[in-house]
Amino acid sequence: MAEKHAKPAKVPPMPVVRAVNRIRAGLQRLHRSTVPGSVAILEMVTGGWTTQTMYVAVKLGLPDQLAAGPTRADVLAERVGADPDALYRLMRALASKGLLSHRRDDTFALTKVGRSLRSDVPESMRDMVLFIGHQARWEDWGNLLHSVQTGEPTVQKLRGMSYWDYLEKDRDLAQVFNNAMTATSGITNEIALSQYDFTTFKLIVDVGGGHGLLLSTILRRAPSARGVVYDLASVVSGADATFRSAGLTERCSAEAGSFFDRVPEGGDAYVMKNIIHDWNDADSVTILRNVRTAIAPGGKLLLFEMVLPDRADDFIGFQLDLEMLVTVGGRERTRDDFSKLLQQAGFRLDRVVDTVAPISIIEASPA
Repeated sequence: MAEKHAKPAKVPPMPVVRAVNRIRAGLQRLHRSTVPGSVAILEMVTGGWTTQTMYVAVKLGLPDQLAAGPTRADVLAERVGADPDALYRLMRALASKGLLSHRRDDTFALTKVGRSLRSDVPESMRDMVLFIGHQARWEDWGNLLHSVQTGEPTVQKLRGMSYWDYLEKDRDLAQVFNNAMTATSGITNEIALSQYDFTTFKLIVDVGGGHGLLLSTILRRAPSARGVVYDLASVVSGADATFRSAGLTERCSAEAGSFFDRVPEGGDAYVMKNIIHDWNDADSVTILRNVRTAIAPGGKLLLFEMVLPDRADDFIGFQLDLEMLVTVGGRERTRDDFSKLLQQAGFRLDRVVDTVAPISIIEASPA
Protein backbone atom coordinates (compact mmCIF):
# COMPACT_ATOMS: atom_id res chain seq x y z
CA MET A 1 0.00 0.00 0.00
CA ALA A 2 2.98 2.32 0.37
CA GLU A 3 3.02 2.73 -3.41
CA LYS A 4 -0.19 4.74 -3.30
CA HIS A 5 1.47 7.87 -1.97
CA ALA A 6 4.60 7.68 -4.09
CA LYS A 7 5.35 10.23 -6.76
CA PRO A 8 4.28 9.44 -10.30
CA ALA A 9 6.82 7.71 -12.47
CA LYS A 10 9.33 9.91 -14.29
CA VAL A 11 8.34 10.80 -17.83
CA PRO A 12 10.59 11.30 -20.86
CA PRO A 13 11.31 14.72 -22.41
CA MET A 14 8.79 16.30 -24.78
CA PRO A 15 10.76 15.56 -28.00
CA VAL A 16 10.87 11.86 -27.09
CA VAL A 17 7.14 11.82 -26.27
CA ARG A 18 6.28 13.51 -29.58
CA ALA A 19 8.43 11.02 -31.50
CA VAL A 20 6.85 8.04 -29.75
CA ASN A 21 3.36 9.40 -30.36
CA ARG A 22 4.11 9.81 -34.07
CA ILE A 23 5.36 6.24 -34.25
CA ARG A 24 2.30 4.90 -32.41
CA ALA A 25 -0.06 6.83 -34.67
CA GLY A 26 1.80 5.63 -37.75
CA LEU A 27 1.62 2.00 -36.64
CA GLN A 28 -2.09 2.35 -35.98
CA ARG A 29 -2.69 3.79 -39.44
CA LEU A 30 -0.54 1.04 -40.94
CA HIS A 31 -2.55 -1.65 -39.17
CA ARG A 32 -5.86 -0.23 -40.35
CA SER A 33 -4.61 0.12 -43.90
CA THR A 34 -3.48 -3.51 -44.06
CA VAL A 35 -6.74 -5.15 -42.97
CA PRO A 36 -10.12 -5.08 -44.70
CA GLY A 37 -12.17 -2.02 -43.85
CA SER A 38 -14.81 -4.21 -42.28
CA VAL A 39 -12.26 -5.67 -39.86
CA ALA A 40 -10.96 -2.23 -38.88
CA ILE A 41 -14.52 -1.02 -38.27
CA LEU A 42 -15.31 -4.09 -36.17
CA GLU A 43 -12.25 -3.47 -34.01
CA MET A 44 -13.30 0.12 -33.43
CA VAL A 45 -17.03 -0.39 -32.88
CA THR A 46 -16.46 -3.00 -30.18
CA GLY A 47 -14.48 -0.51 -28.10
CA GLY A 48 -17.49 -0.08 -25.84
CA TRP A 49 -17.33 -3.77 -24.99
CA THR A 50 -13.72 -3.32 -23.91
CA THR A 51 -14.76 -0.48 -21.60
CA GLN A 52 -17.32 -2.67 -19.85
CA THR A 53 -14.83 -5.54 -19.61
CA MET A 54 -12.44 -3.24 -17.76
CA TYR A 55 -15.25 -1.79 -15.65
CA VAL A 56 -16.38 -5.21 -14.41
CA ALA A 57 -12.80 -6.25 -13.67
CA VAL A 58 -12.22 -3.15 -11.56
CA LYS A 59 -15.64 -3.37 -9.90
CA LEU A 60 -14.83 -6.93 -8.80
CA GLY A 61 -11.37 -5.90 -7.62
CA LEU A 62 -9.50 -8.31 -9.90
CA PRO A 63 -6.42 -6.11 -10.44
CA ASP A 64 -5.88 -5.77 -6.70
CA GLN A 65 -6.37 -9.51 -6.24
CA LEU A 66 -3.75 -10.21 -8.90
CA ALA A 67 -1.20 -7.88 -7.30
CA ALA A 68 0.22 -10.82 -5.33
CA GLY A 69 0.97 -12.80 -8.50
CA PRO A 70 -0.50 -15.13 -11.14
CA THR A 71 -3.75 -16.81 -10.11
CA ARG A 72 -6.30 -19.15 -11.63
CA ALA A 73 -9.73 -17.79 -12.51
CA ASP A 74 -11.58 -20.33 -10.36
CA VAL A 75 -9.55 -19.32 -7.31
CA LEU A 76 -10.28 -15.66 -7.94
CA ALA A 77 -13.97 -16.39 -8.54
CA GLU A 78 -14.37 -17.62 -4.99
CA ARG A 79 -12.61 -14.53 -3.61
CA VAL A 80 -14.61 -11.95 -5.57
CA GLY A 81 -17.99 -13.68 -5.68
CA ALA A 82 -18.24 -14.54 -9.37
CA ASP A 83 -19.15 -17.54 -11.51
CA PRO A 84 -15.87 -19.41 -12.24
CA ASP A 85 -16.56 -20.02 -15.93
CA ALA A 86 -17.85 -16.50 -16.58
CA LEU A 87 -14.88 -14.97 -14.76
CA TYR A 88 -12.48 -17.13 -16.80
CA ARG A 89 -14.06 -15.81 -19.97
CA LEU A 90 -13.81 -12.23 -18.71
CA MET A 91 -10.14 -12.63 -17.83
CA ARG A 92 -9.44 -14.23 -21.19
CA ALA A 93 -10.98 -11.19 -22.88
CA LEU A 94 -8.85 -8.89 -20.73
CA ALA A 95 -5.79 -10.85 -21.80
CA SER A 96 -6.75 -10.38 -25.45
CA LYS A 97 -6.52 -6.61 -24.87
CA GLY A 98 -3.11 -6.79 -23.21
CA LEU A 99 -4.33 -6.07 -19.68
CA LEU A 100 -3.60 -9.59 -18.43
CA SER A 101 -1.24 -12.30 -19.60
CA HIS A 102 -2.70 -15.80 -20.00
CA ARG A 103 0.02 -18.22 -18.91
CA ARG A 104 0.67 -21.81 -19.96
CA ASP A 105 -0.46 -23.13 -16.55
CA ASP A 106 -3.86 -21.44 -17.14
CA THR A 107 -3.20 -18.73 -14.56
CA PHE A 108 -3.55 -15.02 -15.28
CA ALA A 109 -1.17 -12.21 -14.35
CA LEU A 110 -1.26 -8.42 -14.65
CA THR A 111 0.68 -6.87 -17.50
CA LYS A 112 2.47 -3.53 -17.20
CA VAL A 113 -0.61 -1.81 -18.63
CA GLY A 114 -3.03 -3.81 -16.48
CA ARG A 115 -1.11 -2.77 -13.38
CA SER A 116 -2.57 0.71 -13.79
CA LEU A 117 -5.99 -0.73 -12.90
CA ARG A 118 -4.84 -1.46 -9.36
CA SER A 119 -6.03 0.90 -6.63
CA ASP A 120 -2.66 1.18 -4.88
CA VAL A 121 -0.32 2.46 -7.60
CA PRO A 122 0.53 6.13 -8.27
CA GLU A 123 -0.67 6.00 -11.88
CA SER A 124 -3.91 4.18 -11.05
CA MET A 125 -6.74 4.61 -13.56
CA ARG A 126 -9.16 2.54 -11.50
CA ASP A 127 -11.42 5.44 -10.56
CA MET A 128 -11.53 6.77 -14.11
CA VAL A 129 -12.61 3.34 -15.38
CA LEU A 130 -15.35 3.24 -12.75
CA PHE A 131 -16.56 6.64 -13.95
CA ILE A 132 -16.49 5.99 -17.69
CA GLY A 133 -18.08 2.57 -17.26
CA HIS A 134 -20.81 3.77 -14.88
CA GLN A 135 -24.36 2.98 -16.03
CA ALA A 136 -25.38 6.65 -16.04
CA ARG A 137 -22.47 7.50 -18.38
CA TRP A 138 -23.57 4.77 -20.77
CA GLU A 139 -27.02 6.30 -20.84
CA ASP A 140 -25.48 9.70 -21.59
CA TRP A 141 -23.41 8.45 -24.52
CA GLY A 142 -26.24 6.22 -25.74
CA ASN A 143 -28.03 9.45 -26.66
CA LEU A 144 -25.15 11.09 -28.53
CA LEU A 145 -27.37 11.30 -31.60
CA HIS A 146 -29.60 13.78 -29.74
CA SER A 147 -26.61 16.01 -28.94
CA VAL A 148 -25.34 15.96 -32.51
CA GLN A 149 -28.78 16.79 -33.90
CA THR A 150 -29.58 19.55 -31.41
CA GLY A 151 -26.22 20.74 -30.06
CA GLU A 152 -27.57 20.18 -26.54
CA PRO A 153 -26.27 17.90 -23.76
CA THR A 154 -27.97 14.52 -23.53
CA VAL A 155 -28.02 14.91 -19.75
CA GLN A 156 -30.55 17.71 -20.08
CA LYS A 157 -32.81 15.44 -22.10
CA LEU A 158 -32.41 12.39 -19.83
CA ARG A 159 -32.41 14.05 -16.41
CA GLY A 160 -34.30 17.27 -17.04
CA MET A 161 -31.50 19.32 -15.51
CA SER A 162 -27.86 20.27 -16.03
CA TYR A 163 -25.07 17.79 -15.35
CA TRP A 164 -23.93 19.76 -12.31
CA ASP A 165 -27.44 19.84 -10.83
CA TYR A 166 -27.81 16.12 -11.44
CA LEU A 167 -24.58 15.40 -9.57
CA GLU A 168 -26.11 17.14 -6.57
CA LYS A 169 -29.00 14.64 -6.67
CA ASP A 170 -27.14 11.44 -7.61
CA ARG A 171 -24.61 11.17 -4.82
CA ASP A 172 -23.27 7.82 -6.05
CA LEU A 173 -22.37 9.24 -9.45
CA ALA A 174 -21.03 12.39 -7.80
CA GLN A 175 -18.67 10.32 -5.65
CA VAL A 176 -17.50 8.30 -8.65
CA PHE A 177 -16.97 11.53 -10.63
CA ASN A 178 -15.03 13.23 -7.83
CA ASN A 179 -12.84 10.17 -7.29
CA ALA A 180 -12.03 10.02 -11.01
CA MET A 181 -11.13 13.71 -11.20
CA THR A 182 -8.96 13.51 -8.08
CA ALA A 183 -7.16 10.37 -9.23
CA THR A 184 -6.22 11.72 -12.64
CA SER A 185 -5.34 15.16 -11.25
CA GLY A 186 -2.67 13.70 -9.02
CA ILE A 187 -0.92 12.31 -12.08
CA THR A 188 -1.28 15.25 -14.46
CA ASN A 189 -0.58 17.95 -11.87
CA GLU A 190 2.98 16.84 -11.17
CA ILE A 191 3.75 16.33 -14.86
CA ALA A 192 2.26 19.59 -16.11
CA LEU A 193 3.54 21.79 -13.31
CA SER A 194 7.10 20.65 -13.90
CA GLN A 195 6.92 22.67 -17.15
CA TYR A 196 6.11 26.03 -15.52
CA ASP A 197 7.88 28.21 -12.94
CA PHE A 198 5.55 29.54 -10.22
CA THR A 199 8.27 30.88 -7.91
CA THR A 200 7.86 34.52 -9.00
CA PHE A 201 4.23 34.79 -7.84
CA LYS A 202 3.08 36.14 -4.48
CA LEU A 203 -0.63 35.26 -4.43
CA ILE A 204 -1.96 32.38 -6.51
CA VAL A 205 -5.75 32.01 -6.84
CA ASP A 206 -7.06 28.62 -8.00
CA VAL A 207 -10.48 29.34 -9.50
CA GLY A 208 -12.76 26.30 -9.43
CA GLY A 209 -10.02 24.47 -7.58
CA GLY A 210 -12.20 21.98 -5.68
CA HIS A 211 -10.38 20.46 -2.72
CA GLY A 212 -7.17 22.37 -3.41
CA LEU A 213 -5.04 19.52 -4.73
CA LEU A 214 -3.67 21.52 -7.67
CA LEU A 215 -2.98 24.57 -5.49
CA SER A 216 -1.16 22.42 -2.94
CA THR A 217 1.05 21.00 -5.67
CA ILE A 218 1.82 24.48 -6.98
CA LEU A 219 2.68 25.89 -3.56
CA ARG A 220 5.11 23.08 -2.85
CA ARG A 221 6.97 24.35 -5.92
CA ALA A 222 6.61 28.02 -4.91
CA PRO A 223 7.63 28.21 -1.24
CA SER A 224 7.29 32.01 -1.03
CA ALA A 225 3.78 32.24 -2.42
CA ARG A 226 0.41 32.24 -0.71
CA GLY A 227 -2.68 30.66 -2.19
CA VAL A 228 -6.48 30.85 -2.25
CA VAL A 229 -8.72 28.10 -3.59
CA TYR A 230 -12.12 29.31 -4.76
CA ASP A 231 -15.12 27.12 -5.52
CA LEU A 232 -18.71 26.44 -4.54
CA ALA A 233 -19.27 25.98 -0.81
CA SER A 234 -20.30 22.33 -1.22
CA VAL A 235 -16.97 21.58 -2.89
CA VAL A 236 -14.38 23.85 -1.33
CA SER A 237 -15.24 22.71 2.20
CA GLY A 238 -12.84 19.80 1.68
CA ALA A 239 -9.86 22.02 0.94
CA ASP A 240 -8.82 22.55 4.56
CA ALA A 241 -8.09 18.85 4.95
CA THR A 242 -5.96 18.92 1.78
CA PHE A 243 -3.96 21.88 3.08
CA ARG A 244 -3.44 20.25 6.49
CA SER A 245 -2.24 17.05 4.89
CA ALA A 246 0.24 19.02 2.76
CA GLY A 247 1.43 21.16 5.69
CA LEU A 248 0.28 24.33 3.94
CA THR A 249 -2.34 25.75 6.31
CA GLU A 250 -0.19 28.82 7.01
CA ARG A 251 -0.05 29.75 3.33
CA CYS A 252 -3.45 28.64 2.05
CA SER A 253 -7.06 29.60 2.53
CA ALA A 254 -10.38 28.54 0.99
CA GLU A 255 -13.13 30.87 -0.17
CA ALA A 256 -16.64 29.92 -1.31
CA GLY A 257 -18.51 31.49 -4.21
CA SER A 258 -19.42 31.23 -7.87
CA PHE A 259 -16.98 32.29 -10.58
CA PHE A 260 -20.00 33.54 -12.55
CA ASP A 261 -20.44 36.26 -9.92
CA ARG A 262 -16.89 37.15 -8.90
CA VAL A 263 -13.49 35.74 -7.99
CA PRO A 264 -11.09 36.76 -5.17
CA GLU A 265 -9.21 39.96 -5.93
CA GLY A 266 -5.54 40.85 -5.96
CA GLY A 267 -3.89 37.66 -7.18
CA ASP A 268 -0.88 37.94 -9.46
CA ALA A 269 -1.61 34.45 -10.79
CA TYR A 270 -5.04 32.97 -11.51
CA VAL A 271 -5.11 29.28 -12.25
CA MET A 272 -8.01 27.36 -13.78
CA LYS A 273 -7.67 23.69 -14.59
CA ASN A 274 -10.25 22.06 -16.87
CA ILE A 275 -12.78 24.81 -16.14
CA ILE A 276 -13.20 26.63 -19.44
CA HIS A 277 -13.85 23.43 -21.40
CA ASP A 278 -16.97 22.85 -19.27
CA TRP A 279 -18.70 25.94 -20.70
CA ASN A 280 -19.86 27.42 -23.97
CA ASP A 281 -18.18 30.54 -25.33
CA ALA A 282 -20.56 33.06 -23.73
CA ASP A 283 -20.26 31.53 -20.26
CA SER A 284 -16.49 31.17 -20.66
CA VAL A 285 -16.14 34.87 -21.45
CA THR A 286 -18.18 35.74 -18.35
CA ILE A 287 -15.82 33.69 -16.16
CA LEU A 288 -12.72 35.13 -17.77
CA ARG A 289 -13.99 38.71 -17.47
CA ASN A 290 -14.48 38.22 -13.74
CA VAL A 291 -10.84 37.14 -13.51
CA ARG A 292 -9.82 40.17 -15.60
CA THR A 293 -11.61 42.44 -13.12
CA ALA A 294 -9.88 40.85 -10.12
CA ILE A 295 -6.33 40.26 -11.37
CA ALA A 296 -3.46 42.44 -10.12
CA PRO A 297 -1.61 44.64 -12.63
CA GLY A 298 1.00 42.57 -14.44
CA GLY A 299 -0.63 39.33 -13.30
CA LYS A 300 -0.89 36.10 -15.25
CA LEU A 301 -3.86 33.91 -16.13
CA LEU A 302 -2.96 30.22 -16.49
CA LEU A 303 -5.46 27.85 -18.05
CA PHE A 304 -4.73 24.14 -17.80
CA GLU A 305 -6.64 22.73 -20.76
CA MET A 306 -6.34 20.37 -23.70
CA VAL A 307 -5.47 22.32 -26.86
CA LEU A 308 -6.79 20.70 -30.01
CA PRO A 309 -4.62 20.62 -33.15
CA ASP A 310 -6.06 22.58 -36.07
CA ARG A 311 -6.53 19.33 -37.99
CA ALA A 312 -7.85 16.10 -36.52
CA ASP A 313 -5.38 13.39 -35.53
CA ASP A 314 -5.38 10.67 -32.87
CA PHE A 315 -5.26 13.17 -29.96
CA ILE A 316 -7.58 12.10 -27.14
CA GLY A 317 -8.95 15.64 -26.94
CA PHE A 318 -11.22 15.06 -29.92
CA GLN A 319 -13.07 12.33 -28.03
CA LEU A 320 -13.19 14.44 -24.88
CA ASP A 321 -14.73 17.21 -26.99
CA LEU A 322 -17.74 14.94 -27.55
CA GLU A 323 -17.83 14.14 -23.83
CA MET A 324 -18.20 17.87 -23.19
CA LEU A 325 -20.99 18.07 -25.76
CA VAL A 326 -22.87 15.12 -24.25
CA THR A 327 -22.59 16.09 -20.59
CA VAL A 328 -22.25 19.81 -19.95
CA GLY A 329 -22.53 21.58 -23.29
CA GLY A 330 -18.90 22.70 -23.21
CA ARG A 331 -16.13 22.06 -25.74
CA GLU A 332 -12.43 21.52 -26.26
CA ARG A 333 -10.71 24.29 -28.21
CA THR A 334 -7.81 25.05 -30.52
CA ARG A 335 -5.14 27.65 -29.78
CA ASP A 336 -6.99 30.12 -32.02
CA ASP A 337 -10.25 29.45 -30.16
CA PHE A 338 -8.58 30.26 -26.85
CA SER A 339 -6.97 33.38 -28.27
CA LYS A 340 -10.37 34.72 -29.37
CA LEU A 341 -12.01 33.93 -26.01
CA LEU A 342 -9.21 35.61 -24.10
CA GLN A 343 -9.36 38.69 -26.34
CA GLN A 344 -13.09 39.09 -25.70
CA ALA A 345 -12.42 38.96 -21.96
CA GLY A 346 -9.65 41.56 -22.00
CA PHE A 347 -6.61 39.26 -22.09
CA ARG A 348 -3.95 38.51 -24.67
CA LEU A 349 -2.58 35.02 -25.19
CA ASP A 350 1.15 35.01 -24.43
CA ARG A 351 2.08 31.40 -25.11
CA VAL A 352 0.97 27.77 -24.90
CA VAL A 353 3.24 25.48 -22.89
CA ASP A 354 2.94 21.89 -24.06
CA THR A 355 3.47 19.09 -21.57
CA VAL A 356 3.86 15.32 -21.82
CA ALA A 357 0.39 15.04 -20.31
CA PRO A 358 -2.62 15.64 -22.62
CA ILE A 359 -3.12 19.12 -21.10
CA SER A 360 -1.23 22.30 -21.94
CA ILE A 361 -0.70 25.49 -19.94
CA ILE A 362 -2.18 28.53 -21.68
CA GLU A 363 -0.54 31.69 -20.36
CA ALA A 364 -2.30 35.03 -20.80
CA SER A 365 -1.85 38.60 -19.56
CA PRO A 366 -4.27 41.53 -19.15
CA ALA A 367 -4.49 43.37 -22.46
